[in-house]
Amino acid sequence: MTRKPDTPLRRGWTTGACATAATRAALSLLWGEGAVPRVCITLPRGETPEFAIAHHASGEGWAEAGVIKDAGDDPDVTHGAMIIARVARSEGGVVFRAGEGVGRVTMPGLPIPPGEPAINPVPRQMMRETVEDMAERLSESPDIEITVSVPGGAALAQKTWNSRLGIKGGLSILGTTGIVRPFSCAAWIASIHRGIDVAREAGLDHVAGCTGATSEQVVQSLYDLPDHAMLDMGDFAGGMLKYLARHPLPRLTVGGGIGKMIKLAQGARDLHSGRSQVDFAGLAEALAIPDLKYMNTALQAYDVAGEVLAEWVAQESRLKVLSMLPEGVAVDTVVIDRAGVVLARAGAA
Repeated sequence: MTRKPDTPLRRGWTTGACATAATRAALSLLWGEGAVPRVCITLPRGETPEFAIAHHASGEGWAEAGVIKDAGDDPDVTHGAMIIARVARSEGGVVFRAGEGVGRVTMPGLPIPPGEPAINPVPRQMMRETVEDMAERLSESPDIEITVSVPGGAALAQKTWNSRLGIKGGLSILGTTGIVRPFSCAAWIASIHRGIDVAREAGLDHVAGCTGATSEQVVQSLYDLPDHAMLDMGDFAGGMLKYLARHPLPRLTVGGGIGKMIKLAQGARDLHSGRSQVDFAGLAEALAIPDLKYMNTALQAYDVAGEVLAEWVAQESRLKVLSMLPEGVAVDTVVIDRAGVVLARAGAA
C-alpha cells in the first residue's frame, strides 16, 4: 500500500512561470529600473507568486535574468535548473528565440508549429503580457526579442520524451497554470495526448501504448514501429484511451507486464500499484482455478495457472480496450514477463 506523506506536499512553478519571472526582471534591467532581487508575476488563474532572481547580466541593447526552477515536491527533471530570459530591443512585437538548452519543434501535431522554439502557447502569452504591461508603465516600445535558455537543458531533455515528440536540441518551456502540483498525473497524461497528436499529424496508422520500458522494447521490435508511434502510456491506460476515443488512429497495440495487464483485464484504468490492485478472488472465479484466490502476486498466479492465465489476460484486456474505442479501431495486446518474454498475444494480424 502506498503511504501518504505526513505533511502536505509543496507545489512548485513551471518552466513557463520561471521564464516569465526572468523576463520581467530582465526588462527591469533593460528599461532602467536596475537589477531587482525579486519579481512578482500574475499567473493565468490570477495568482501572484514572487520569484527570487538568481542571475543578472546586460550589454548594449540587451539584458538577461535567471530564475532557479523550484518544482516543489514534484520529481521534475528541471528542478534546480536555471531558466534564463534574455531580452533585446527588436521590431515587430514580441519575438521568441530558443537559446542554449531549449529545443526546437521539428514535427507537426504540437501546439507550436515546426521550426519554432519549443515554448508553449501559455508561457508565450504570459511573457507577451509582461512585456506589454511593463512597456506601458515605463513608456517603452513593446518590440522585444525574448531568448529563453536553460544551461544544461540538452542533457536534461534526454530524460524526457521530447525527442519522440519531435522536439530537438533541448527542453520545452511548459505550463498551462504556472503551477507544478506534486506527483500529479496531468503532465504525464498531457504528454500522452501530445504523442497521439504527433502520430496523427504524421499519418501513422499504428501506435502502441505500453506499461514500461521492457514491454515497449518488445512491442516496438515485434512491429518495427518508429519512436513517434510509441505512446508513453505507463500506468495511465485510461488517459490514453479516453483521448484516443476522441482522436482515433486505425490501429493500437497495448503491451505490458502480466501484473499490470491483469488489472487492465479486470477493468482498471489507472494501473499504478498504489491506485489499483489485482483481484485474485475474481481471477480465481474467472478461470475456475480456486487456488488463485490465495495468491499474493501476479507472477505467483502465473506459476500456478500458466498459459491459461496469460491467454485470458491478453483476450480480456483487448476486450476492455476495444470497449473504450470507436468501432473500427483495430486492437491487439501483448503480455510479457519481467524478462521480456511474450507470454500471450490477442488480436494480432
